[in-house]
Amino acid sequence: MSDRPPLARPADMDDADADLLAVARELLESGYRAGRHEVATAWRLSDGTVVTGIHVDGSARRSAVCAEGVAAGNAIAYAAGNGTSAEVMAIVSVLRRPSGSWHVIEPCGVCAELITDYWPRARVWVGRGGAIVPFEARDLLPAKHDRLW
Repeated sequence: MSDRPPLARPADMDDADADLLAVARELLESGYRAGRHEVATAWRLSDGTVVTGIHVDGSARRSAVCAEGVAAGNAIAYAAGNGTSAEVMAIVSVLRRPSGSWHVIEPCGVCAELITDYWPRARVWVGRGGAIVPFEARDLLPAKHDRLW
């Protein structure tokens, strides 16, 4: 472990979600590259499996992929590859700023749309006013229309 500043576990975060926070933090700690890989996410599926994603930036801005988009693909691939219908239960994403500060963040609007298309009831931990609080994914976009597949 490095001498990084702590990213405190919220008092109401259970052990399973605290593990997601630790997994996302460790992934970003090992994969961080300023301007290229600054966000990591960890997701727990209904069968207990944890899938992750890390932000991948590219020189052509449109080529960037958010950590949550990577994790969404990993969750779907895991379920398909194992013949399960594992649902996403909880999501924790962390950002490391070039200054070295760490933050729990919410998904961007595009990723919030993606998450709510597939897992509207997933618990998503977000930073709000100095606190880290849980939201149901669908509450991140209260005016979202349900997608008809």
